[in-house]
Amino acid sequence: MQELGRLEDLPQDYRDALTKLNLVPLWPSLRAVLPPGKPRPNTRATHWPYETIKPLLLKAGELTPIEKAERRVLVLANPGHGLEKMQASAAMYLGMQLLLPGEWAPSHRHTPNAVRMVVEGEGAWTTVDGEKCPMSRGDLILTPTGLWHEHGHDGDQPVVWLDVLDLPLVYYMEASYHIDGPRQEVKPGRGDRAYARGGVVPTPVFERSSKAYPMLRYPWVEARAALEALAADQPELEAVQVSYVNPETGGDAQNILGFYALMLRPGQTLQLPVRSPAMVFHLIEGGVDVKVEDQAFTLAEADTCCAPGYSAVTLKNRQSDRPSFVFVADESPLHRKLGVYENRG
Repeated sequence: MQELGRLEDLPQDYRDALTKLNLVPLWPSLRAVLPPGKPRPNTRATHWPYETIKPLLLKAGELTPIEKAERRVLVLANPGHGLEKMQASAAMYLGMQLLLPGEWAPSHRHTPNAVRMVVEGEGAWTTVDGEKCPMSRGDLILTPTGLWHEHGHDGDQPVVWLDVLDLPLVYYMEASYHIDGPRQEVKPGRGDRAYARGGVVPTPVFERSSKAYPMLRYPWVEARAALEALAADQPELEAVQVSYVNPETGGDAQNILGFYALMLRPGQTLQLPVRSPAMVFHLIEGGVDVKVEDQAFTLAEADTCCAPGYSAVTLKNRQSDRPSFVFVADESPLHRKLGVYENRG
């Protein structure tokens, strides 16, 4: 590979003249922005154990009332990007959010897309665009771009969920903002009931719904049952995985990030294909060992980890007598839209 000239090779007066005119020579930085062979991601393989997060999150509940926080969240920041940037990967933000009994996180809407993966607790709910979505462990709830949403809690124990947003991308595009709003009026109708059965959807006899996101809550009980049925129906299937999709179009549930549920059979080791998008793994049930290139993590229930793109990832179910279940988020929809998606096998 040809060696390129360095910035230091240029005379200082020439460099000063460029700087004065807001000009930068490309060739000294060309290999950094176009590295040979594959990208050099800043995203590092990182593990966030829930047992260490939970006490700090509960302490945050003691230290900061919801009125002072609006959203009481501890951000799962990737050290490769710098903690101040609050990124898990180039396009994904992760945060553990706490809602205590009787609290209400006020209504707002914003440009980044968000989803909530419920980690533990009962009695909380999220109202999205007037639809009240109960929150139970393992449920996935969408709060898409531009839709009003708020959180409330009628139970008696803390509720925690994992936030996944495309905030880093929207912020990078200088398109990130929010608007506060009044408490929502709950409207009749719930997408998780209307679209509760795969293969059948409501028939628009008179007029099709105008909702871009007809299903906002994906109950874990249904996703888990789908995985178990798939595993039983296709015992030879290597990767037992389902995608969270828009039930009207069959496309990704949201525009930028992809969301999936994966079942590892008892004792199974699964080597994933090396692909371009970064991935996040959150363990809903069981016990899983994750290997990302030469790094290894032991995931207990509610633990989260991430892997950069173009990395070899292996998942192993530590349980020999029952399956483990993993929630997966990745950047595949974004990569496909940009035309940079790669699967290197």
